[in-house]
Amino acid sequence: MSYVIGVDLGTSAVKVLLVDKNGTVAAEATRSYPMFHEQTGWSEQRADDWVDGTIAALRELTEAEGMDAAVIEGISFSGQMHGLVLLNGEGNPIRNAILWNDTRTTEQCREIERTLGEKLLSITRNPALEGFTLPKILWVRENEPEVFAQAELFLLPKDYVRYRLTGELHMDYSDAAGTLLLDVAGKAWSGEVLDAFELQASFCPSLVESHSLVGMLLPQYAERTGLSAATKVFAGGADNACGAIGSGILSEGLTLCSIGTSGVILAYENDKSKDYAGKVHFFNHGQENSFYAMGVTLAAGYSLSWFKKTFAANESFDELLAGVGEVRPGAGGLLFTPYLVGERTPYADAAIRASFIGVDGAHERVHFVRAIMEGITFSLNESVDLLRSSGKQIHTIVSIGGGAQSPEWLQMQADIFNTTVVALENEQGPGLGAAMLAAYGCGWFDSLSECAEVFVKHAESYAPQADAVQTYKGLFRVYQQVYTQTRELNQDLMPYRL
Repeated sequence: MSYVIGVDLGTSAVKVLLVDKNGTVAAEATRSYPMFHEQTGWSEQRADDWVDGTIAALRELTEAEGMDAAVIEGISFSGQMHGLVLLNGEGNPIRNAILWNDTRTTEQCREIERTLGEKLLSITRNPALEGFTLPKILWVRENEPEVFAQAELFLLPKDYVRYRLTGELHMDYSDAAGTLLLDVAGKAWSGEVLDAFELQASFCPSLVESHSLVGMLLPQYAERTGLSAATKVFAGGADNACGAIGSGILSEGLTLCSIGTSGVILAYENDKSKDYAGKVHFFNHGQENSFYAMGVTLAAGYSLSWFKKTFAANESFDELLAGVGEVRPGAGGLLFTPYLVGERTPYADAAIRASFIGVDGAHERVHFVRAIMEGITFSLNESVDLLRSSGKQIHTIVSIGGGAQSPEWLQMQADIFNTTVVALENEQGPGLGAAMLAAYGCGWFDSLSECAEVFVKHAESYAPQADAVQTYKGLFRVYQQVYTQTRELNQDLMPYRL
C-alpha cells in the first residue's frame, strides 16, 4: 500500500496524517508549540518551533511498527494563514513570526486604505484587516526599522516549514491571497500594491499551484524525519482552502460551515470576476483556477465554551446540551448575538459585544444554551444571506467542527440556512486536504474532484423542516436589528470594560 502525508500547521500545534489510497487515515501525530503575547494584542511564534514540531511528528509516523518509509510517496501542507515570517539574505528569520490573530496593526490598515483607496478591493478583493500580512510588514518597517533593514524576503508559516525541509522558496496562490499583496483574479503579485508601499518584487517568493511539485527533502531532513529523500514535496495551501478540499467543496453549489472557536462559511466560486464589494473574503482556492468566498464569525464555538466555563465549569458539553432538542425553535423568545470579541462578517467591528435579548423569568438554563447555538448559527447565516443576495446558489452545506457533533445543532443549521446540511464520516479538515493535494500531485487521481469522491465520505444528512424554517426566518430579521440597535450602546460602554 502506498501513502501520502498531510501536514496541518495550526496555531497551537502541528498535526500530520498518514493517508492511504482509499482515503483512510492510517496514523497521525501531533506536536504543540508555544505562543507569545508580549503586549496586549500581540501574538507571535518562533518559526523554527514549527519546524522542530513538524520533524518530531513526522518521525513518530515513520518509527511506527511495520512502517516502511519507502511507501510514502508524497507530502503536502496546510497552514495557518497571514502569519509574517521575515528572512534575511542567508534565509534565516530575523524576528518572531507575527500571527494571524495579532491585532497591533490598526493604523497600518488605515494607511493601506488611504494609500490604495478603491484599488484595494479591485486588486486584492479583500479589505485591510489586522490579520492580513501587508499590515504586519508595514508595522515592522515603521516600528523596527533596524530589523526590517535586514529583511530580504517574506514567507507564510507553512511555506517556511517547507522551505526548511526542501531548501526551496515558494508560496501557493491560496495562501498568497491572504497577504493583501496578490492580484487575486490575475494570480500574480500586484506591482501596483508593491510600488505603492515601496516594496521590491524580490521581497515576494515565487508563486505556484497548491498541487505543484516544489522539491524533495534535503538529505539532513530526510534523515531526521525518517522519510526517504525521494519523497515528493508539494506546495499545499492555506488552512481554509485545504479545509474546503478535505470537505469536498470543489464545485458550484457546495458550501462549508465550520464551527470551531471561530466560525466560517465558505462557498466555492469559479468566477474570478465575482464581486462581493469586500463584504466577504474572496480568495484563490487550492484547486487550480478556482476561488472561494468566505465569511467569518469570530466567537462561534467560543461563545458556547465561554458559557460553559462561566456557568457549568464542572459539566461536560453533553451535559450542558442535554434537553436542547426539547426546546422549540426560538428558545422561548430568547435571542443571543455572539459578539464576545467583536465581529467580522458582515460588520468588521472590534467594539461590538454580545447580547442576550428577551430574557424572561420563565427561561431556564437550557433556553440560554439553545439561544447561544441559534445565535451562532444566525451569525453564520449573515454570510449565507450575503452570498445568496449576490446571486449565489447554495444547495448543500457540509458541516464540520463542533457544530457537526450535535444532531440537534445540525438540524438547527438546516432549518436556519434553509438547505440540506450533511456531516462527514471521518472529519480530518485541512490535514486531509493537504494529503489530497499530495495524492493528486503524485498522480493517484486525475483531479482533486476524483480524489474527493474516494477520500471524502458523507454521513448523516439533515433536511430543513418547514415550520422551523418559517420561525427562523422571522427571528433572523429580528437578529439583524440587534447590531444596529446596540452598536452605540457598546461604544458608550467601552470605558467601563475590564
